[in-house]
Amino acid sequence: MKYREIYFHAVAIAVSVGFLTGLAGVAHAETIDGNVQDHYRTVTNKTPYQQCYEVEVPVYGDVGGSRTEDIIGGAIIGGIIGNQIGDSKGNGAAGAVIGGLIGNNAGKKQGVVGYRKENRCETKYNYTTEEVYSHSTITFYDNGRKYTLRYNK
Repeated sequence: MKYREIYFHAVAIAVSVGFLTGLAGVAHAETIDGNVQDHYRTVTNKTPYQQCYEVEVPVYGDVGGSRTEDIIGGAIIGGIIGNQIGDSKGNGAAGAVIGGLIGNNAGKKQGVVGYRKENRCETKYNYTTEEVYSHSTITFYDNGRKYTLRYNK
């Protein structure tokens, strides 16, 4: 214990004994035994920090070009359907054009065409614990009676 703590405890015991003997109305010449005990509690500190890292993110796009078979197949099917709809000349041609466009789009596939780097950060925490003063108690006996006082420094 440091000198200041010893001094504080001695004064606290002396004041407590004097107070209690004063309450009893009689000063005793007896020996009074007592002790002082400091009490501590554990405190957890939470300190935030940023952790950043680089990740590769996929980039999506068209993979593979249009295949001739897809365009021709779409045009043939579109022409057949166009001829079945209505009696006008040119329905088959319009259907073939539309079918060719649909076939062209159907032939294209979406997929990963590359990767790009991206920075990502997240908040994490460091936890530390420490013992912190809570309070003190003085326990002493006077004429066989036990007294306990609780106080803060």
